Amino acid sequence: MASPVDTTVKHYRSDMPGAPVLNGVAGSKISQLDACLVTGYGLKAAASLVVASGIATLTFAGGASAAWPEAVILVAGASNAALNGEQKVLTANTTTVTFATAEADGTDAGTVTFKIAPAGWEKVYSKTNVAAYRSLSPESTKMFLRVDDTNPQFVRVRGYETMSDVDTGAGLFPTDAMIAGGGYWAKSDTTSAAAVAWILASDGRFFIDSVAPGSHRGMTHQNCFLRGFGDLIPKNPAGDAYLCGLSYSQATVAGSMYEGTLDGGSEIRIALPRGFAGVGGAVVVGRGLYAGSVGFCSGSDPAFGAFPSPVDGSLLLGRTYLSDTTAPRGDFPGLHYCLQTAAWASFKMFDCAQRAAGSLLVSTPHAGSTANRASSQISTLGTAGASFIDITGPWR
Repeated sequence: MASPVDTTVKHYRSDMPGAPVLNGVAGSKISQLDACLVTGYGLKAAASLVVASGIATLTFAGGASAAWPEAVILVAGASNAALNGEQKVLTANTTTVTFATAEADGTDAGTVTFKIAPAGWEKVYSKTNVAAYRSLSPESTKMFLRVDDTNPQFVRVRGYETMSDVDTGAGLFPTDAMIAGGGYWAKSDTTSAAAVAWILASDGRFFIDSVAPGSHRGMTHQNCFLRGFGDLIPKNPAGDAYLCGLSYSQATVAGSMYEGTLDGGSEIRIALPRGFAGVGGAVVVGRGLYAGSVGFCSGSDPAFGAFPSPVDGSLLLGRTYLSDTTAPRGDFPGLHYCLQTAAWASFKMFDCAQRAAGSLLVSTPHAGSTANRASSQISTLGTAGASFIDITGPWR
């Protein structure tokens, strides 16, 4: 690895310059997933690449780059091959981007470019507004995610164990018996080209997708619907070949697709290709909490009081798991659940919190109720909560 720091976790935000636009238009979700998972985006030509005292500085012209602190960029064209590849951004502004390096001081002689690095997935099959994605990691379960983006306001999603083309596969999860045509992910609660806010993060095997379908109305509607797909962290030390989860909604109206989210209540809305024993077909399970009250979501659980803690001012976070037995089968990677109420007062969408362990967390707020709606003005809801995505890593 060229970088002296871990670059497995990559994150993408709609407020990054040059980020793909998600809106109420058919095909916009495919464009977002392509850019984040497969190709990267925001290509820039560097005027110079200079290393001094362990810091590499890329200088460029033409306005702000898509690079962001803690983002991972993909550098190419440097004559010193050790400076190419994935690098984690330390600082970024309208003319420079910096990253840590172990290379000696000097000015590189190459013709250097850089862009936001893709998350390490492949688009295996596609047709107009439909695509099938799979992790490139050799350690992944190699399950497929099929995304049908023909509706302006939402996509239909389904996992497959195997696929032979974009419309054909075996080992479906969820099956048609569970929900005909697959589950739902919201894009926007209106058919419009108006952009909505989103955050996506991945470690190459699992990705978290947070979308605020009503945010085209403004910041007070940044009510995030949190979804995910890919390999969870298995509890079985020998591994779990079928621990690939797909979170989905069964609601048919985009503005009401909060139910079943990764930080929602107790709905059973996470599909796996097989149960723990590895036999049979798909199972659908719910998420569990290692701390907090069963059936609650962040913001509506009063057990730990409001943020900040009156004792030490702390932000209290928990982790979530899923199980199709009586014990946790696997943990959700990269996701931290706020155990307190009133988080919205301090953490809006894109705000960050620093953990004592050193990792940086980005906030995805929500209205704190299973009656959540994209049109809710989150700032007026006393139960508004938040989840946090680790954008530093590693996740496992």
